Amino acid sequence: MRASQLHQPTLREAPKDAEVISHQYLVRGGYIRRVAAGVYSFLPLGVRALEKVKAIVRQEMNRAGAQEVFMPAIVPAELWQESGRWDFYGPELLRIKDRKQADFCVGPTHEEVVVDLARKDVRSYKQLPVNFYQIQTKFRDEMRPRAGLMRGREFIMKDAYSFDATVEGAHKSYQAMYDAYQRIFTRLGLDFRAVEADTGNIGGSMSHEFQVLADSGEDNIVSCDTCDFAANVEKAPLPENAFAPIDAGVGPFHAVETPGTKTIESLCKLLNVTAQDTIKAVLYMADDQPAVAFVRGDREVNEVKVKQALGARTLFLAEAEWFAKTTGLPPGYIGALGTGKLRCVLDTEIRAMPKAVCGANEKQKHTVDVVPARDLADATYADLRMALPGDPCPKCAGKLRAFKGIEVGHVFYLGQKYSKAMNATFLDQDRTEKPFEMGCYGIGVSRILSAAIEQNNDARGIQWPVSIAPFEVAVLAVDPSELAEQLYTELQNADIDVLLDDRDERPGVKFNDADLIGYPLQIIVGRKAAEGIVEVKIRKSGVRLELPVANLVATVQKAIALARTGKPIELGAA
Repeated sequence: MRASQLHQPTLREAPKDAEVISHQYLVRGGYIRRVAAGVYSFLPLGVRALEKVKAIVRQEMNRAGAQEVFMPAIVPAELWQESGRWDFYGPELLRIKDRKQADFCVGPTHEEVVVDLARKDVRSYKQLPVNFYQIQTKFRDEMRPRAGLMRGREFIMKDAYSFDATVEGAHKSYQAMYDAYQRIFTRLGLDFRAVEADTGNIGGSMSHEFQVLADSGEDNIVSCDTCDFAANVEKAPLPENAFAPIDAGVGPFHAVETPGTKTIESLCKLLNVTAQDTIKAVLYMADDQPAVAFVRGDREVNEVKVKQALGARTLFLAEAEWFAKTTGLPPGYIGALGTGKLRCVLDTEIRAMPKAVCGANEKQKHTVDVVPARDLADATYADLRMALPGDPCPKCAGKLRAFKGIEVGHVFYLGQKYSKAMNATFLDQDRTEKPFEMGCYGIGVSRILSAAIEQNNDARGIQWPVSIAPFEVAVLAVDPSELAEQLYTELQNADIDVLLDDRDERPGVKFNDADLIGYPLQIIVGRKAAEGIVEVKIRKSGVRLELPVANLVATVQKAIALARTGKPIELGAA
């Protein structure tokens, strides 16, 4: 491709709504343009980068035995009603009506459609296992779309769905997809971690997220400093705590006046205690009923764990006025003693407290000298707290470390969640009808562009991994040059994805655009061209070399071939 024929409208300034560096550089580099909140058009450079990602995804999915299909974006409500998700999914589901006033939705994911496909065509165990995948545009009506492609409403996704006859077979399919994802993200040149995760709206009993490590990531993940354990903090289990021994010197619990102490901070100041000595109440509406989760005062509640502990389908923070009116208890002074039939669950860490302060369930009062082993022995306990750096690893004697991540892939073991609900069965070898064992597997194709930039950038622009870059090599002709044309032709013949910047622009403009757009390898044909010498710049490392033209193409070809596997460009190693 010649730059003089390429639409690459680079910008000096980023739009005001571009919060993160990937959004800024995707707009400035001429990759995307905003159409509406969370909705973007992809320009030629953006399409080229997307196609690079799609090609690797397709190769690895096909290698793993999956078969590509293409399902409709507009889905009839009947299928979602069968699965039970029509009323459960929430406002992110974009619901529409056709001219006959029939209900449809724009598919944010396609479990229902693919189950309908399978139950019509896959009738015997002899046809199993089977895995269908597609690469398609999805829509989720995010309340606050942000960060460009990282949190958009419309996005491109690869979603796959496996069908098996047995649980054992489904686990093999799950592992095959897990391994395929490892290969995909390695080939894309990303620094990533596979972490245990919550199943969310998709459902199922097991899942892993693939997180690209980046300071700008929205997800908090933890990993062990000793073993291979890693998890999203929403999922990370923490070891069970035993009751602390009862101190006979602590008298019975009793209430004390604590006016104006609705916060842990104000309570600690009044009673001269630390947050670790207090029990904090967090008020919820669980399936439209009031519920309370209690954690130690210096801890944060993990709502995913609370939802699981309560066995709730829906969980929302409760408004204080509604909670008080519904329960008769005063928010700010609610404690774990004397709550009647109110649904309460306590974090297991509370059991390890020798004594504690908690609300007295009366206005302006708290209860002191609460000994959990003595006074709360019959309470309901569960792991409710958010994992933090320094917490013990649930699998070994190590400690947890914290990272920020951008979720780019997610694999789920669904079991029979959808096949049972939608009566999707096959005839087993014993001649009985059985529901499919399922898994589903997603990759955020368009989000990968943002994640890669968040991990690969500097003050000048993007530093693409070779496997994602819209062009692998840019030949920058300082002046019109036969040598530049020669190298361009030879690189094309060597199966290198190359751009020739033949524009009638100043050298500085070409250099700045090349860095902003992020071409991994730049060959500058300049003042020494007549001597058969060019300057070669590796964008990621900043290394500059003056190399003779003789054997240059062969050297570049070897370096690019190695970098296509996900490794950095190293000309010296070629």
